[in-house]
Amino acid sequence: MAYVRPTETVDETNFLASSHFISFPRQVDSTSYAVKIDDRGHKVIPAGTVFPTNDASAEGVTFDEVDVTYGAQPVGVIVEGYIFGKKLPVEPATAAITALKKITFVDETTQG
Repeated sequence: MAYVRPTETVDETNFLASSHFISFPRQVDSTSYAVKIDDRGHKVIPAGTVFPTNDASAEGVTFDEVDVTYGAQPVGVIVEGYIFGKKLPVEPATAAITALKKITFVDETTQG
């Protein structure tokens, strides 16, 4: 018996400016401010989301997209590294940038 599924195209943006980063696991759920509903009706938190909130209480940036439709899930949160801030789904707020002391946000124009 064969199962056939339609072809699915995934569009991912690389927001890492360097291969050096440090991440720690955290729990996220559907109460997050960043939850989006995808094409399949699933509740997802996009990769590159400022975690847990995009303000002075920011701890890091999510590394992967995570599906929280059926409950809380673990996600890697980058706490140190170099990130293209303009490539994130939502640019980090000034207060979040200040709070994320070990993350350096760079723009494409700063590349040599």
